Amino acid sequence: MPHPYTIAAREEKAAHAQALGITEARISQLVDSFYDKIRGDALLGPIFNEIITNWPPHLERMKAFWTSIAIESGRFRGNPMVKHLAIPGIERSHFDHWLKLFDETLPEIMPNAAACQFLSDRAERIAESLMTGISIHRDGRLGGMPPVP
Repeated sequence: MPHPYTIAAREEKAAHAQALGITEARISQLVDSFYDKIRGDALLGPIFNEIITNWPPHLERMKAFWTSIAIESGRFRGNPMVKHLAIPGIERSHFDHWLKLFDETLPEIMPNAAACQFLSDRAERIAESLMTGISIHRDGRLGGMPPVP
């Protein structure tokens, strides 16, 4: 059982998202619209379309991920780092472009700038965490720093 402080923090986070107008329905729309853009994107489309052969389950998984991130639904189970480590040739430029498309999609779905910023901030932290983990696992170092002897 989670600690009472953990439960309270999650409830506070969910209430904040709800006050911003972030709902499961909006997250579902966001995921559908965003991945439509990804699939047709010249840089990211080929990567995603090669790896994901059955889109409906992937979209449901992304909806579970984003509802867990944004409104503490607790529906997501998995390890995004492992999935991203398996993508050959993934670079910071891919994450930067992913974030650009995500940020372009947010105002099309979310009800206000605060909701967009809330989700954008989380997406940036996730992208940074994934890129850092990939750099450590793949290159044995952080960013451009030389490996530790």
